[in-house]
Amino acid sequence: MTPQVSIIMGSTSDLPVLRKAADFLELMQVPFEMQALSAHRTPRQVEQFATGAADRGVKVIIAAAGMAAALPGVIAALTPLPVIGLPIDSTLQGQDALLSIVMMPPGIPVATVGINAGMNAAALAVRMLALGDAELAARYAQWCENLSNKIVKANEELAAMSDYKFKI
Repeated sequence: MTPQVSIIMGSTSDLPVLRKAADFLELMQVPFEMQALSAHRTPRQVEQFATGAADRGVKVIIAAAGMAAALPGVIAALTPLPVIGLPIDSTLQGQDALLSIVMMPPGIPVATVGINAGMNAAALAVRMLALGDAELAARYAQWCENLSNKIVKANEELAAMSDYKFKI
């Protein structure tokens, strides 16, 4: 199947964070691709990827990077597709990457999730795709309901504990 989401990492050392994104996309049955590209080390390949992504059927790009974190912004400058920036904690607890990604100039938006928040990046991509896909929207809604039910059940279990009484 044609990938709807492209997961791009600045380095394969980012793979543990991006595995969470990939796992969530698999759970939601969203076809995706994953590759390593560096805005600084492979700029020509980044340009080729970004300018050709829409023509290949990609609809959303998740771009992860640490430190200077130029990758999400460079990709956003080269494609009309929505780009989700995922800051990676590689130095300064990831705050350097977070600030690099969120401080984009006017006209070059990059949606940004929390530091190392791979699953949230994928969830945001799913929400975007679900706007035009009723089946995906239903799968995501069911997942959200299951998430809610876990908390409700946890509260019931806490309330049933004889040593503690919690008020909700």
